Amino acid sequence: MPAGWAAVPGRLRTTGATSACFLVIAAAAALVGWVLVRIAPVTLAVTAALFLTALLHPVVAFLGRLRVPRALSALGALVLLVLIVAGPLTVVANQAIAQSDDLRQQLVTGLERLRAFLTAGPLSQQQLDAALGELTKALQGVAPGPLAGAMTTLQTLAAAATALVLLFFFLRDGPSMWEWIVPRFPSRSRERVDAAFRTGWSTLVAYVRGTVTVAAVDGFGIGLALVLLQVPLGLALGFLTFLFAFVPIVGAIVAGAVAVLVALVSNGVTDALLVLAAVVVVQQLEGNLLAPVIIGKAVHLHPAVVLLGVTAGTLIGGIAGAVVTVPLIAVAYRTLERGLFVETASEPHQHEKPGSHMHEHRGQERDVDPR
Repeated sequence: MPAGWAAVPGRLRTTGATSACFLVIAAAAALVGWVLVRIAPVTLAVTAALFLTALLHPVVAFLGRLRVPRALSALGALVLLVLIVAGPLTVVANQAIAQSDDLRQQLVTGLERLRAFLTAGPLSQQQLDAALGELTKALQGVAPGPLAGAMTTLQTLAAAATALVLLFFFLRDGPSMWEWIVPRFPSRSRERVDAAFRTGWSTLVAYVRGTVTVAAVDGFGIGLALVLLQVPLGLALGFLTFLFAFVPIVGAIVAGAVAVLVALVSNGVTDALLVLAAVVVVQQLEGNLLAPVIIGKAVHLHPAVVLLGVTAGTLIGGIAGAVVTVPLIAVAYRTLERGLFVETASEPHQHEKPGSHMHEHRGQERDVDPR
């Protein structure tokens, strides 16, 4: 009679070996995730730099076609990014300063109107005071202390500065970095690794550009409705909608709720309902037309996977985790799919390299099909 491992039925041995491999992979993934969370500022800096590299490479490619040196092209793209970000922030800040007094008065009036409505209807004054007290305690418990707030601010500024420096290097040296990485793999795997990661990079490029387009449509549509209805801080709320649109599913709901709440407090029920209608129309346009056409073909993820990914990312890394989870899942899925299941020997190598839409050849760059 066989003894030991040989005595175990074949299917059970296969199941046990598969389960052991799965546990090892899960443990390794958990360890990597723990390390990335522990060095969150560095992780966010690298992630932001990669996202912005995917977004800004057309600028570098265009300047390269004009025979501008690559270092100056990367620097020009970096300056353009700073101007694009600083412009809306300046407009929003100026509008907030100019309308701060009016907004404060309207806010007080709106809150008094809301309090009168609640106390005259479903709640008594004692119940409302108790609810406000509980809300105040909860906010005080969540809010960080002065030292923790200062440390968070310093870490955010350091991460932003690191991301800008990395962005410059990725834009300038992306192709050479990838050409240095690929030969480090075994020779029999280089072709497959190269094709897999090019596919993953193409997925990230499509996702980032599509998300920016959809977010711009959201911010412009809702911001235009707020400005036409003369809601205070209409431009600021439109810019907030643009930023929140980078959080899949949840971000659009939160931004729309904030816009409706401000309109309710400042302009009354009628304008709030009009803003709600505008939010619903814009989000339906995004969800049923723009996102499936622009992003869906690149991501290839079911909405249930997106929702679960956003939830898990939020629990692990907060807002930043919610933002990066979906593109991370999409890139990982497409990379593994290409690397594990697609043969590359008979396929034309027309995939773009991470960090570049262009291959350098004899001092010039030419377009590469990212598919």
